Amino acid sequence: MNVDEKIEIIKQVAEELINEDDLRKLLENVENPIAYDGFEPSGQIHIAQGLMRSINVNKLTSTGIKFKFLVADYFAMLNNKYKGDLEKIQIVGEYAIEVWKSCGMDLDNVEFIWAKKFYEENPNYWETVLKLSMTATTSRVLKCGQIMGREENTSNPSSQILYPIMQAADIIHLGANIAQLGLDQRKVNMLARDIFPKIGKRKPVCVHHHMLLGLQASGADLIGVDRKIAMKMSKSKPDTAIFMTDSVEDVNRKFKKAHCIDGIVDDNPVLEYFNHIIFQRYDSILIERPEKFGGNLEYKTYSEMEQEFIAGNVKSIDIKQCAAKYINELLEPTRIHFSEGRPLELLEKVKSYSVSR
Repeated sequence: MNVDEKIEIIKQVAEELINEDDLRKLLENVENPIAYDGFEPSGQIHIAQGLMRSINVNKLTSTGIKFKFLVADYFAMLNNKYKGDLEKIQIVGEYAIEVWKSCGMDLDNVEFIWAKKFYEENPNYWETVLKLSMTATTSRVLKCGQIMGREENTSNPSSQILYPIMQAADIIHLGANIAQLGLDQRKVNMLARDIFPKIGKRKPVCVHHHMLLGLQASGADLIGVDRKIAMKMSKSKPDTAIFMTDSVEDVNRKFKKAHCIDGIVDDNPVLEYFNHIIFQRYDSILIERPEKFGGNLEYKTYSEMEQEFIAGNVKSIDIKQCAAKYINELLEPTRIHFSEGRPLELLEKVKSYSVSR
C-alpha cells in the first residue's frame, strides 16, 4: 500500500483531518505511526463506541498504524464518574475491553494502557503537565470543557482545568503521532497543536471521526458549530442509543421509535447507521418487503440506497426494519460473549452502578 492509498483509507475515518500535508510527511517517514484515543469508563458501551469504533480502528491498522487506547481511569475520577470510585471505574474499563474483544477489533495491532498505572510508571509525565500548563491560558483551557461533557462554567470543579492539560500530555508520553478521537474532542487536540511547539514537541496529526447521531435526534431547533455534537447519542437517554448488549427486542423497539422522515436525509440517524456501520460491514444489504409494497430491494452501496430513499422508492419503515435486522446480526457475537463467565459478571456490575456527574 503506497502513501496515497493509506491517506485515502485514513480519510474514510476522518470527518476532519488536520492536516493532510502533515499526515503525508508522517507516512513517508514513519512505517508504523502510533494513533491514540482515550476512553473514559462511564457506563455501558453504545454502538458508536463499540462497533463503529472497531470499524474505524481496523481501517487505520490496515495502513500499518499501531493503535493505543488509554483506558482513562484517572480522567473518569476527575470527571466524578461513579463519585470518583476508582475501583468501580476500573471494573467499567475492564468491561469495555471485553466489548472490543467481542466485536471484531484488530487487537493484534491495539494496545490497552491504563492511565493510573501508566502515570505511576512514567513520573516525567507530571513535569510535562506542568510545562504545558505554563503555555496555555486559563480561558483557553476552560473552553475545552466540552471534552468532559461539560459547558464552560466557573462553578465547575477545578479538575476541568487539569483534565485537558493531562489529555494533551498523554499524546506526548504515549509517543502518539496521531490523535484519533471524536469530533467532540477537537478543542483539546487543537490546544495540543498550538502549545506543543512551545515546549519543543511536534504537533500531532488530528483525525477526528464522525459522531453518530442519537436515534431520536432532530436538528430542527439546533444551531451553531456544535449542533451535530449536541445531537449525538447519549447514555443518559437510553432510547437515543443502541448498547452493545441490547436485546433483539430492545433494538427493534428503538429503531421503530427512531427519528426518520420519508425522503429526508439531513439529520436522519437511521441512514447514519447504514452509512457508518452497516455498509462498512456488509457488501450489500437486502430490504425485505411484501410484493404488494414493491417486493425486496437490494443495494450494494450506501449512496445507491440513499438516492432511492430521496426518490421515495424506499420508505422510512423499510429502512428502520432493515437497520434493526442487520444491527441485531452484528451485535449477536457480543451478546454471546457476555452471556457467561467473567464478561457476564462485569456486565452485571456495570449495570448495577450509578454514573454520577
